[in-house]
Amino acid sequence: MKHIVTLLVENKPGVLARIVGLISGRGYNIEGLTVASTLDPEVSRMTIEVPGDDRVIEQVTKQLNKLVDVIKVADLTAQRYIGQELVFLKVAVGEEQRGAVMDLVGVFGAKVILVQPNSLVIRLVDEQQKIADFLDVMKPYRVQEINRSGLIAMAAD
Repeated sequence: MKHIVTLLVENKPGVLARIVGLISGRGYNIEGLTVASTLDPEVSRMTIEVPGDDRVIEQVTKQLNKLVDVIKVADLTAQRYIGQELVFLKVAVGEEQRGAVMDLVGVFGAKVILVQPNSLVIRLVDEQQKIADFLDVMKPYRVQEINRSGLIAMAAD
């Protein structure tokens, strides 16, 4: 099971490295990680996707809470949360495929953000499953590059 853990941390050099080191140093993988400052420029919010059972996440959150620079840790997995991800997709398309790709872009609510003679760059911001579905239907086309932001999430309550 994938857990979504959010942290409020002091916005200082080395904090990210310590957190990643703590998690990876215990043999846990990080599948996604996003970091940005909050309304308070001295505080950053991190969203981390960590696979594992409840015992693994309990251990990770206890260890994270012990770090001096960590203000708050929350496992959003068991609660209602809002989460989305951004993906850029560069697709090589000729005249014969452009219309079909544009139709898929419309169906998924994506947006073409760059049109070049032989390619399109598409942006989609949505839930991870919808992005996975979009990437699935794009497989028959010549996808040249994919760049995903990682999940950003917050409690809905």
